[in-house]
Amino acid sequence: MKPIILLSLTMAIGSSCTKAPDKGSPEHIQQVTSTIDGSRIMQADANQGDWLSYGRNYSEDRFSTLDQIDASNVADLGLVWSYNLGTKRGVEATPLVVDGIMYLSGPWSKVFALDVRKGTLIWEFDPKVPGAYGEKACCDVVNRGVALYKGLVFIGTIDGRLIALDAVTGEVKWEELTIDRTYPYTITQAPRVVEGKVIIGNSGAEYGVRGYFSAYDALTGEMAWRFYTVPGDPSLPFETPDVEAAAKTWNGEWWKYGGGGTVWDAMAYDPELKLLYIGTGNGSPWNRELRSPGGGDNLYLSSILAVNPDDGSLAWYYQTTPGESWDFTATQHIILADLEIEGKKRKVLMQAPKNGFFYVLDRESGELISADKYVYVNWAEKVDLETGRPIETSFARYVDVNARLAPNYDGGHNWMPMAFNPNTGLVYIPATHTSSFYGQLPNWEFNKTGFAWPLGWNPGIGNEPANPRRDDPLAPKEPKGELIAWDPVAKRKVWGVDYPTQFNGGVLSTPELIFQANAEGIFRAYLATTGEEIWKFEFDAGVLAPPLTYLVDGVQYITIAVGWGGGFGKNSVVAKAMHPGTVYTFALGGSTPKPDYPDARRNVPIDLPVTATPEELAEAAGLYVNYCHLCHGGVGSGDGPIPDLAFSTEETHNMYRDIVLGGVFLEKGMPKFDGRLTEEQAELIHQHILASARKGS
Repeated sequence: MKPIILLSLTMAIGSSCTKAPDKGSPEHIQQVTSTIDGSRIMQADANQGDWLSYGRNYSEDRFSTLDQIDASNVADLGLVWSYNLGTKRGVEATPLVVDGIMYLSGPWSKVFALDVRKGTLIWEFDPKVPGAYGEKACCDVVNRGVALYKGLVFIGTIDGRLIALDAVTGEVKWEELTIDRTYPYTITQAPRVVEGKVIIGNSGAEYGVRGYFSAYDALTGEMAWRFYTVPGDPSLPFETPDVEAAAKTWNGEWWKYGGGGTVWDAMAYDPELKLLYIGTGNGSPWNRELRSPGGGDNLYLSSILAVNPDDGSLAWYYQTTPGESWDFTATQHIILADLEIEGKKRKVLMQAPKNGFFYVLDRESGELISADKYVYVNWAEKVDLETGRPIETSFARYVDVNARLAPNYDGGHNWMPMAFNPNTGLVYIPATHTSSFYGQLPNWEFNKTGFAWPLGWNPGIGNEPANPRRDDPLAPKEPKGELIAWDPVAKRKVWGVDYPTQFNGGVLSTPELIFQANAEGIFRAYLATTGEEIWKFEFDAGVLAPPLTYLVDGVQYITIAVGWGGGFGKNSVVAKAMHPGTVYTFALGGSTPKPDYPDARRNVPIDLPVTATPEELAEAAGLYVNYCHLCHGGVGSGDGPIPDLAFSTEETHNMYRDIVLGGVFLEKGMPKFDGRLTEEQAELIHQHILASARKGS
């Protein structure tokens, strides 16, 4: 696979020329990237000019001491340059920057190298992920970032590869397939490099896979070790003693359903303790009564694992949600910090996972220090600090009731990174307030025939009409978001900023300021102590990614990658417009106009004849929900990164059969349904789209 090389290689790398290489030249890029190793990342706090890893440092606190931009002058912050990534799918990446050279990932696992000084492209790499693979990604073909080590850039691809690229040219140095492609694994995670090893996990629990994460030699690509987060078939030898111990907490024939526990985001590292911390995912299916009848904690689902990066052996674990049944992943951002608690300095690990409790653990021993509700929670009364276990409410397991539970599967906090400011002692959480009904799905059977909803999608929840319905008047009925400033020592919210939508961007902290953009496309700076808004910039396009800050030639910059999409945003747009994914970079005194993008949304629904009868349309509505709704959303409800079919052109509708059954848009990510839908069923879905579009008009 050849990358697009836009940088002139006019000087031989390793030239004996004594003068310093020009900034942005191949020699300069090799010089500044070849020295990045574990010691450089360990010294991140002492050298704040660069942003060398996903969370800035191994502690992943996303706090920068750079203070050229502060509360007194942030009003003068302006745009310096922007770069169009040429995509309208979700952008979730945190770019990395070393001496003005920026590396970031985009949809379909593409990688971009940019020159911060000019705002121009150096090279672009496309791993050529087959479009058909997009069907296996529950939550869009997103990617959260790359890693840097000794002149290499590492990317995990949506189709399961780990690729090492030359940081100077973007050429492939090595490539390893990290998954078995007979199963619907994907990778959206940013890799981390620890002790010379690239650590990577994967996604796919909703489709029925067995979770694990792996370590590869950063220079050769040879796999060093693999840690399975759930046990496999007990009739076969267990891979490690840790997996064998976990098997004692499972019942039934869970291995036939995969089990889940995928590792798709959170990692942090303490080089002094030599412990790598990993957050694990939900069960597959969600409902424990189906995957593990008879109960059990089902280790290591929804857990925080501390492992030795040399061999992957387990030092300790803490399970946030024993017997997970709600899609309450513990893959959310992990932050390491030193806090004074009850007069004693403690080395702690902090996490706000989906289940709605904010956890503080001793990162040496795994001892639970505190666990407190940071959003409304009704599935558990509290966490018992003696046992470390939640005290569940009587309706939490939803076996005999259809119950409204809070938070829901989107969680009190999803993947968007939070930040910790050691000056204020506060953690800033991009929180969500949610609730949904959970019920035992009647006559459930595991289905792995394909990947589109509901085929291959196995949450195992639904509605049992014979069971009573239990509502909760206090639970949030309409999801919304909030930026919460949380005191992990006092165990309380200090301040909050409400947002009308549940998912908003990740967070950056500097000594006096908190930066966050939201789904409405507004980028704001708040006072870290009070939450007072003191600056804003409107992109007019929704944002999910977190900002970062760094120093180049004595100038402090703030960059954020903008592009709406992801699981929540695949088929809707909250902001004023739908714009292509774009990198925006700001500095004091910046005055560059923002790009004048046209709104990519279409707002005139198609009006073509409908020939189906009412009875046929009733059947067609069910087919649409089963095969189309997960990606395209309701017909006429909006036009997001994945088009609302009500607004397709007449030309597109004339190609309908070729698209749905023939696969002519397969490389764009549109699945081919030949063999899953008959021609009659496909036409019924088409009639539903046309009828819904006319009704909406």
